[in-house]
Amino acid sequence: MIVESLDRLAAGRNASIRIAEDQRTHPRTQRAFTAITWLLAVEFVLGITAMVIALVLTLDGQQVPWPVWFRGLVVLGITTTLFYFAWRARAGYYWAYSRLRLFSKIFPIVTLVIAAIPGLYPLWMITEQILFSLVLFGIGEYLSTDHMRRAFVKPGTRPTGASAGNTLPS
Repeated sequence: MIVESLDRLAAGRNASIRIAEDQRTHPRTQRAFTAITWLLAVEFVLGITAMVIALVLTLDGQQVPWPVWFRGLVVLGITTTLFYFAWRARAGYYWAYSRLRLFSKIFPIVTLVIAAIPGLYPLWMITEQILFSLVLFGIGEYLSTDHMRRAFVKPGTRPTGASAGNTLPS
């Protein structure tokens, strides 16, 4: 019940649309989501590492600017959300795939623009932001392969193959 409520909140009226079973269980789809899960784990480790560095510096008596703390919490929140989207996309939900793909393209650009603001973050945090962006670009590349785009056809468009397309729950 909680998952369905979250799905409905995140997806709206398309919450129940899933891709065909053969596309969901296809080895290339499964490999892509395995790689994406590992990349998201790297993102999470980056976020935890940034928070640990900020904590150690604070305990050492150094002043850590509030944007560093805010950024660290935002990274952990974003990564948690992306894990949820990846989990639901792996289960075949189109809405989750589309959001994961969109955010994996938007977040890195926003992150790099913010990292370029002079004096906002220390060098170690800028490095973390660059790594965060590179990993997200990698996730976006996995989601944008020809296979994944054929598997996750936008609802309402005509499928290009017999096994392509989305299905409503029966």
